[in-house]
Amino acid sequence: MKSVANPQSGGIRRTAGAFLQKQGALVALILLVIFASIRYDAFLTSVNILNILKQNSMIGMVAIGMTFVILMRGIDLSVGSLLALGGILAAMLSPYGLAAALIVPVAVTALLGGVNGLIIAKMKIEPFIVTLAMMIGVRGVVYAVTKEKTRTIDDSLTDFFVTMGNGTFIGIPVPVWIFLIILAAAAFVLRFTRFGRNVYAIGGNEDATHLMGIRVDRMKIAVYTLSGALSGFTGIVLAGRLGGAAQPVAGDMWELDAIAAVVIGGTLLVGGRGNVVGTFIGVMLLGIILNIINLQGTLDSWWQPVIRGTFLLLIVIVQAQLIKRKQEQRRI
Repeated sequence: MKSVANPQSGGIRRTAGAFLQKQGALVALILLVIFASIRYDAFLTSVNILNILKQNSMIGMVAIGMTFVILMRGIDLSVGSLLALGGILAAMLSPYGLAAALIVPVAVTALLGGVNGLIIAKMKIEPFIVTLAMMIGVRGVVYAVTKEKTRTIDDSLTDFFVTMGNGTFIGIPVPVWIFLIILAAAAFVLRFTRFGRNVYAIGGNEDATHLMGIRVDRMKIAVYTLSGALSGFTGIVLAGRLGGAAQPVAGDMWELDAIAAVVIGGTLLVGGRGNVVGTFIGVMLLGIILNIINLQGTLDSWWQPVIRGTFLLLIVIVQAQLIKRKQEQRRI
């Protein structure tokens, strides 16, 4: 006899799959927090929690820009190099005043991000190749200009930058406040503005969006410009956190951490689905994993990328299976 499929069980599986795709990162974060709270007495202390937030706030800023890029089915490997450039420019321009040290680095990195978007949009070259070339080129320029030596912020502005990178406001680190403000602004843009709706539309179906009259090329340029600007600004904050010192090696491999946070947070690599709240959860997940390794003490720090990489691989596999199942359902 032929077995009869149970429609109820199929519905449960679909519901569970949809829930995992949307809330899986949150569930994993909750379980990880429960485990760490039970296992380590120091985990839930205010000092440790604020330390986790502070340490991961800057990768979070970069990851927000990366979220916009990935939502449009792109990728940006240049964010780490642009971050280093932003910090170095801030240090080099600090003798000329606060405005020059803050505005020019962000403007330059935004412009370079826009160049990424322009080449990708107009020349139809894969984002991976374009941003990889930018990553290598900008890092080379940073090394050449600095001779691979740290540049320091001018004494007249050191206090301001150190406060921005290491200060506190009502007991919460300033970088955390900056991250949360950027996060809130990004969430508002994606959910309540035409720009945000266009980002989702292009990521979901670029050809259909183009037929609807949306300027796809302009949107790509704008999103990569945003990613570059956030990277440069993060480099400035990081220089402040390091006591007013901008390092040419800053941001090395941050592009991979940012991509990992975005994907772990539930944003699909194929575009069109995800949000910055999920990215925040992904940033916290990776940060707590590192914190657990530090609290454990017996694990070598080199295990951190192994664990994080494995975790990312599992998330990507789950995403791929969910996407495949959805495509099969559409064919039926």
